[in-house]
Amino acid sequence: MNTSLHCGRHRLDLSAPRIMAIINATPDSFSGDGHAHNLDSALRAADTALNEGAHLLDVGGESTRPGAQPVSEAEEIDRVAPLIERLADAPVPVSIDTFKPAVMRAALAAGATLVNDICACAQPGAIETVAASNAAVCLMHMQGEPRTMQHNPQYENDDVTAAVCAFLQQRAEALRDAGVARSRIVLDPGFGFGKTVAHNFTLLARLDELCALGYPVLAGLSRKSMFTELTRGAPPQERILASTVAAVLAVARGARIVRVHDVAAAREALAVWQMTESAAAPDCDAPTHKAK
Repeated sequence: MNTSLHCGRHRLDLSAPRIMAIINATPDSFSGDGHAHNLDSALRAADTALNEGAHLLDVGGESTRPGAQPVSEAEEIDRVAPLIERLADAPVPVSIDTFKPAVMRAALAAGATLVNDICACAQPGAIETVAASNAAVCLMHMQGEPRTMQHNPQYENDDVTAAVCAFLQQRAEALRDAGVARSRIVLDPGFGFGKTVAHNFTLLARLDELCALGYPVLAGLSRKSMFTELTRGAPPQERILASTVAAVLAVARGARIVRVHDVAAAREALAVWQMTESAAAPDCDAPTHKAK
């Protein structure tokens, strides 16, 4: 796997886990943190995320929660383009969270350097849009579409991991056939997108199988409904602890990027994990003792 991700003018070092901060330019985010048509509020959220240690900013203008209603291209562009223009000079890559090629093009023109696509560039023109740019792309697995994806999702032989790996490998190959370098591609298993709770935890437990495809893996687990029962029905804003533990588990299984609402919590938890891993690593300089 490449140790860096090429995102336009940025080279994101993946030798350590990285944090992608969610910046919602929507009025109906499931987590209640939307900043639709409030540029100052969205910029403050981005500034806070950077100060807390975010390595990427992911700007989205359309909610993709289960049951979400679609937004027109014009409305989505109106929500995200001004924000991305203001963030274009940020010291980290700015991502556009969209599956619509027209929105991708507007965001790339505004300064985005990563396309985060829940449809894995399946929409007509999406592959061509990414290939014509120098941006990175995150390809996500989703069964169905947001309005109906949680209506009894099922997988052949009940093997969600095999299905996700096969799909994402095929989509990555389609991008590479179009001229997109491996160093620009990230894979996302799509936790919560057409998966039951059991599917989600199976994917998390077997995330190393997706990592074995050789592409960096992004895990988006933040505040997801998969934690509702475990948190005794807590609303999204109160699922921070469960989300943070899951992010660390994903990194321990090979994920290189975690997409989160709560940057400070993720940064501290990952710092503990990294310190523990470093302490557990054998000291190459330590003297060896041969048995007598």
